[in-house]
Amino acid sequence: MTTSFYKITIIILSFLLFSACKDKSESVVKENNSKEVLIDLTDKNDESIEGLYKTQPDPNSTDECEISLEISKIKNDYVYFLKTKLRKVKGKATFSTNESGEKYIVLEGIKWDEYEGNISNEDETDSISDSKATLEIPVGIDASYAKDTITIQNYGNAMNSYTKISECGRKYIQLIKK
Repeated sequence: MTTSFYKITIIILSFLLFSACKDKSESVVKENNSKEVLIDLTDKNDESIEGLYKTQPDPNSTDECEISLEISKIKNDYVYFLKTKLRKVKGKATFSTNESGEKYIVLEGIKWDEYEGNISNEDETDSISDSKATLEIPVGIDASYAKDTITIQNYGNAMNSYTKISECGRKYIQLIKK
């Protein structure tokens, strides 16, 4: 009698398990998982992304980091003009927002200064010279945008080594709207 009791219990639990999994998979299919949405950054509150942004002096650092970024709207597109000690670059600026509402800007056409890649996924048999030879330096600098501040993560770490703007030694470059 105990073996038949166990068999019935296993059959009932299996049925419950399969029916629970079936209901869950149907609800996942119906869910919308959009990652990014293009946004217009000219708010009804008259908050606009357009304007001149500059770095502020850092009292804790002797590193000079003078960067200015001007964003303008021409017809329906945004353009930028980035100026540092060593370069002046013009290009298109695109915007997006993630699911949590954080706004991002991409300054298209700016080549990163250094990129060694993400080494956390490399095999132990890979040679350093082979991996560096095949890596392309990324183009386009992404930054977060909040109210009147644009923040660029300028360099990575030992596992993902890169430098976007070598003229500035700051890890996070904050450009404040003037």
